[in-house]
Amino acid sequence: MSLALSAQEKAVASGHDGAAMAMRIVAESARLLGAPRLIPIASAHIDGALYHGDSGTLFAERLVDGGAEVAVRSTLNVGALDLMGCSRVRLEEPARGMARRMMEAYRKLGCEQSWTCAPYQAGHRPAQGSDVAWGESNAVVFCNSVLGARTNRYGDFLDIACAISGRAPDYGLHRAENRRARLVFDVSCLSASFLGSEIAWPVLGSLYGREVGNAVGVVTGISSHPGEDALKAFGAAAASSGAVGLFHIAGVTPEAPDAETVLAGGRPETVIRVTPEMVAKARAGLSTAATQNAIDAVAIGSPHLSSAEFEALEQLISGRRLRVPIYACTGRHVLTTLEQSGRRKTLEASGVVIVADTCVVVTPILPELGNGVLMTNSGKFAQYAPGNTGYAVLYGSLADCVESAVIGKPRFTDIAA
Repeated sequence: MSLALSAQEKAVASGHDGAAMAMRIVAESARLLGAPRLIPIASAHIDGALYHGDSGTLFAERLVDGGAEVAVRSTLNVGALDLMGCSRVRLEEPARGMARRMMEAYRKLGCEQSWTCAPYQAGHRPAQGSDVAWGESNAVVFCNSVLGARTNRYGDFLDIACAISGRAPDYGLHRAENRRARLVFDVSCLSASFLGSEIAWPVLGSLYGREVGNAVGVVTGISSHPGEDALKAFGAAAASSGAVGLFHIAGVTPEAPDAETVLAGGRPETVIRVTPEMVAKARAGLSTAATQNAIDAVAIGSPHLSSAEFEALEQLISGRRLRVPIYACTGRHVLTTLEQSGRRKTLEASGVVIVADTCVVVTPILPELGNGVLMTNSGKFAQYAPGNTGYAVLYGSLADCVESAVIGKPRFTDIAA
């Protein structure tokens, strides 16, 4: 199938400025993907502003030099620096300077200085059914699944090209037929107490991602809405353990009033009946530390902590002093509320290290240790921390993380699935 560009799209692509370069990138991507046309988008979320090398900075600066500007609302995912000055980033020159230049280039392109992996918590919530071009796996899966907007997993540099051109390839999850569920992920055999707990959702997300890969499925057996933070945790874990871009939960997510509707009246190709044994194995798999008798740090906030999650953290600490630091990663939109209320000082006095604009698995913030152990309640941190930080991981609930930080060694509670 050949790609057909409109007269306007052809005219833009034939130019020699930054906008032309962006349109050509989007058009060539569409050709490679077999898309028949480009479609207009309502917004973008840019993952490509995280420094991985000088080429990314030079690419962004070339767009700026070409006079490019984003054509739609565009928020920015985490960068490599904490511009709010909350935490110390151990990124040395010249990489530090190049990372700062990169972040500045994206500001000049007209992107919002959100610097968060959870833009949906910072007010960027596109309408159900609207087409957008979002990067960052957890943001993509939340946008598709919880908000009901339509996006593929846009990688670095294609995301900003879509934002500048205002266009995206018409393929994949932009098309209604590709958003139907092919399989059922049935959790009805799990206990209500487990499903109602915070610890369940990263575990179930990790299991879901490994079981389904990049397929679209519908989760059944959930009796009530678990809350956006739970859905955020589920989607982030599913997107990092698999390649999930969209999930449905019957009776919860907007495109799935029931399983039959999202299956489009058809029979599922597969039914995965989740057992307590499967959950126990998935939960154990999130921990990579050889022993469970010591921790060097606790990290939470992947995806970034919401205001509600900070409230839960404060209640669990309850004025106590931490023996092991808790690195709490969040966006500057939440940091502002913490500062205005005076809660930031209280948290930091207890031993919490607030990390804004970035997180501990994408830039060097954690102390350099040869065999450090990191405790987390994040399924996404659990997936990426060993490779990105060198720390082994212990997974537990937020309550487990706090109690472990207070007493200085791992402490776990068991909620049976």
